[in-house]
Amino acid sequence: MTAPEAESLRIQPSAPHPPAWRAQAPVVAVVALGGGAGAAARYAASLWWPSHTGGFPWTTFWVNVAGCAVIGVFMVVLTEFRPPHRLVRPFFGTGVLGGFTTFSTYAVDIQKLADGGHLRTGLAYLAATPLAALAAVWLAAWSTRRALKRRQP
Repeated sequence: MTAPEAESLRIQPSAPHPPAWRAQAPVVAVVALGGGAGAAARYAASLWWPSHTGGFPWTTFWVNVAGCAVIGVFMVVLTEFRPPHRLVRPFFGTGVLGGFTTFSTYAVDIQKLADGGHLRTGLAYLAATPLAALAAVWLAAWSTRRALKRRQP
Protein backbone atom coordinates (compact mmCIF):
# COMPACT_ATOMS: atom_id res chain seq x y z
CA MET A 1 0.00 0.00 0.00
CA THR A 2 1.21 3.41 -0.78
CA ALA A 3 0.56 6.55 1.18
CA PRO A 4 -2.01 8.93 -0.30
CA GLU A 5 -0.65 12.00 -1.90
CA ALA A 6 -0.41 15.01 0.43
CA GLU A 7 -2.40 17.16 -1.98
CA SER A 8 -5.49 14.96 -1.81
CA LEU A 9 -5.65 15.27 2.01
CA ARG A 10 -5.82 19.03 2.09
CA ILE A 11 -9.17 20.61 2.82
CA GLN A 12 -10.36 22.72 -0.04
CA PRO A 13 -11.38 26.22 1.07
CA SER A 14 -15.06 27.02 0.60
CA ALA A 15 -16.36 30.19 -0.94
CA PRO A 16 -16.20 33.11 1.48
CA HIS A 17 -19.45 33.94 3.30
CA PRO A 18 -20.37 37.44 4.37
CA PRO A 19 -20.29 37.97 8.13
CA ALA A 20 -23.54 37.03 9.87
CA TRP A 21 -24.05 40.56 11.18
CA ARG A 22 -24.04 41.94 7.65
CA ALA A 23 -26.83 39.62 6.59
CA GLN A 24 -28.87 40.43 9.73
CA ALA A 25 -28.28 44.21 9.75
CA PRO A 26 -31.39 45.00 7.67
CA VAL A 27 -33.53 42.82 9.96
CA VAL A 28 -32.18 44.55 13.07
CA ALA A 29 -32.79 47.94 11.47
CA VAL A 30 -36.42 47.25 10.55
CA VAL A 31 -37.18 45.72 13.96
CA ALA A 32 -35.75 48.83 15.62
CA LEU A 33 -37.76 51.17 13.39
CA GLY A 34 -40.95 49.19 13.86
CA GLY A 35 -40.38 48.91 17.61
CA GLY A 36 -40.01 52.67 17.89
CA ALA A 37 -43.26 53.22 15.99
CA GLY A 38 -45.14 50.65 18.06
CA ALA A 39 -43.83 51.99 21.37
CA ALA A 40 -44.76 55.54 20.34
CA ALA A 41 -48.31 54.39 19.54
CA ARG A 42 -48.57 52.61 22.90
CA TYR A 43 -47.32 55.69 24.74
CA ALA A 44 -49.82 57.86 22.86
CA ALA A 45 -52.61 55.50 23.97
CA SER A 46 -51.49 55.84 27.60
CA LEU A 47 -51.62 59.64 27.28
CA TRP A 48 -55.08 59.62 25.68
CA TRP A 49 -56.58 57.14 28.16
CA PRO A 50 -54.62 57.30 31.42
CA SER A 51 -55.30 54.66 34.06
CA HIS A 52 -56.33 55.71 37.53
CA THR A 53 -54.21 54.62 40.49
CA GLY A 54 -55.66 51.49 42.01
CA GLY A 55 -58.11 51.00 39.15
CA PHE A 56 -58.11 48.34 36.47
CA PRO A 57 -55.44 49.30 33.89
CA TRP A 58 -57.82 49.38 30.94
CA THR A 59 -55.45 51.10 28.53
CA THR A 60 -52.71 48.49 28.86
CA PHE A 61 -55.32 45.75 28.77
CA TRP A 62 -56.90 46.96 25.51
CA VAL A 63 -53.53 47.75 23.91
CA ASN A 64 -52.42 44.18 24.54
CA VAL A 65 -55.71 42.67 23.37
CA ALA A 66 -55.82 44.83 20.22
CA GLY A 67 -52.16 44.10 19.43
CA CYS A 68 -52.76 40.38 19.80
CA ALA A 69 -55.78 40.56 17.50
CA VAL A 70 -53.70 42.32 14.87
CA ILE A 71 -50.99 39.66 15.27
CA GLY A 72 -53.65 37.01 14.57
CA VAL A 73 -54.73 38.73 11.34
CA PHE A 74 -51.19 39.52 10.27
CA MET A 75 -49.80 36.02 10.74
CA VAL A 76 -52.64 34.37 8.82
CA VAL A 77 -52.27 36.78 5.92
CA LEU A 78 -48.49 36.35 5.80
CA THR A 79 -48.16 32.64 6.37
CA GLU A 80 -51.25 31.28 4.63
CA PHE A 81 -52.23 33.66 1.87
CA ARG A 82 -49.55 36.05 0.73
CA PRO A 83 -45.82 35.65 1.27
CA PRO A 84 -44.35 39.11 1.91
CA HIS A 85 -40.96 40.68 1.42
CA ARG A 86 -38.54 39.13 3.93
CA LEU A 87 -38.43 42.32 6.04
CA VAL A 88 -42.19 42.82 6.46
CA ARG A 89 -42.62 40.23 9.20
CA PRO A 90 -39.71 41.47 11.36
CA PHE A 91 -40.75 45.10 10.85
CA PHE A 92 -44.44 44.75 11.62
CA GLY A 93 -44.75 41.53 13.61
CA THR A 94 -41.70 41.83 15.80
CA GLY A 95 -41.09 45.58 15.65
CA VAL A 96 -44.39 47.46 15.49
CA LEU A 97 -46.57 44.93 17.29
CA GLY A 98 -43.81 43.94 19.71
CA GLY A 99 -43.32 47.60 20.61
CA PHE A 100 -47.05 48.25 20.79
CA THR A 101 -48.03 45.36 23.05
CA THR A 102 -46.61 45.67 26.51
CA PHE A 103 -46.56 42.65 28.72
CA SER A 104 -43.79 44.19 30.81
CA THR A 105 -46.14 47.03 31.77
CA TYR A 106 -48.78 44.36 32.49
CA ALA A 107 -46.41 42.81 35.05
CA VAL A 108 -45.59 46.19 36.62
CA ASP A 109 -49.30 47.08 36.78
CA ILE A 110 -50.01 43.85 38.67
CA GLN A 111 -47.22 44.58 41.14
CA LYS A 112 -48.43 48.16 41.68
CA LEU A 113 -51.98 46.99 42.27
CA ALA A 114 -50.87 44.34 44.77
CA ASP A 115 -48.48 46.72 46.56
CA GLY A 116 -51.20 49.39 46.70
CA GLY A 117 -53.64 47.08 48.46
CA HIS A 118 -55.74 46.33 45.37
CA LEU A 119 -55.06 42.61 45.30
CA ARG A 120 -58.43 41.58 43.84
CA THR A 121 -58.08 44.03 40.97
CA GLY A 122 -54.51 42.81 40.38
CA LEU A 123 -55.61 39.18 40.32
CA ALA A 124 -58.48 39.95 37.97
CA TYR A 125 -56.07 41.77 35.67
CA LEU A 126 -53.54 38.92 35.99
CA ALA A 127 -56.14 36.43 34.75
CA ALA A 128 -58.07 38.58 32.28
CA THR A 129 -55.16 39.85 30.19
CA PRO A 130 -53.68 36.56 28.94
CA LEU A 131 -57.14 35.03 28.48
CA ALA A 132 -58.36 38.01 26.46
CA ALA A 133 -55.09 38.22 24.50
CA LEU A 134 -55.19 34.53 23.54
CA ALA A 135 -58.87 34.76 22.66
CA ALA A 136 -58.15 37.82 20.50
CA VAL A 137 -55.38 36.03 18.57
CA TRP A 138 -57.53 32.96 18.03
CA LEU A 139 -60.67 34.86 17.03
CA ALA A 140 -58.78 37.20 14.70
CA ALA A 141 -56.92 34.32 13.01
CA TRP A 142 -60.12 32.29 12.64
CA SER A 143 -62.07 35.27 11.25
CA THR A 144 -59.29 36.18 8.85
CA ARG A 145 -59.08 32.63 7.49
CA ARG A 146 -62.83 32.56 6.92
CA ALA A 147 -62.90 35.98 5.26
CA LEU A 148 -59.97 35.24 2.98
CA LYS A 149 -61.26 31.81 1.97
CA ARG A 150 -64.57 33.37 0.91
CA ARG A 151 -62.72 35.79 -1.35
CA GLN A 152 -60.77 33.06 -3.15
CA PRO A 153 -62.22 31.88 -6.47
